[in-house]
Amino acid sequence: MRIDDIALPRTETAGRALWVVTTFASPALAHHSVRSYLWAAAYGDAHAIAYDAELLYVSAMLHDIGLVASFDSLAVPFERAGGDVARVFAAGAGWTPERGVRAAEVIERHMWDSVDPDVDPEGYLLEIATGLDISGRNAAWWSDDLRAEVVARYPRLGLGPEFSACFAAEAARKPDSAAAALVRSGIADRIAANVLDAI
Repeated sequence: MRIDDIALPRTETAGRALWVVTTFASPALAHHSVRSYLWAAAYGDAHAIAYDAELLYVSAMLHDIGLVASFDSLAVPFERAGGDVARVFAAGAGWTPERGVRAAEVIERHMWDSVDPDVDPEGYLLEIATGLDISGRNAAWWSDDLRAEVVARYPRLGLGPEFSACFAAEAARKPDSAAAALVRSGIADRIAANVLDAI
């Protein structure tokens, strides 16, 4: 599979989600969001996992928006804040409340240890995609050629140190969060060793 084989949803809503992440997030975090969609869609296509491309794309664009200063929450974990932003975004886009809830579920579940693809294919695909992009988890699930092509088109731009700092700040303020658990488990070392940064 090549990067140009991966279908991008061409809807107005998808375009607005891309605008949100490129306007409010850093370039590194915006590229991470786009790569996350590409990894997710590529894996879904290669393994015949049926998914809603627009829902997956919007969720991928907004999944880390809760780490951005404008949308950071002092009270709830970043994935919950991001899910709430997605619900507001969905309402503005004219989605049904149920579709907005689905976007929030996908975003919140990307921080789960695992997601059942039979229950939530978009949540599963985003969870494995972000695992690859942040810490290099299961990198062999995607071909060397595809990994190189995606990273060449959407460079990492120092994502590792930036993301480690975001998680450290999240963990310090929200010690019961999933991010804090990952910090305690040594996520910074795994981020630093990500094979994608060697491309």
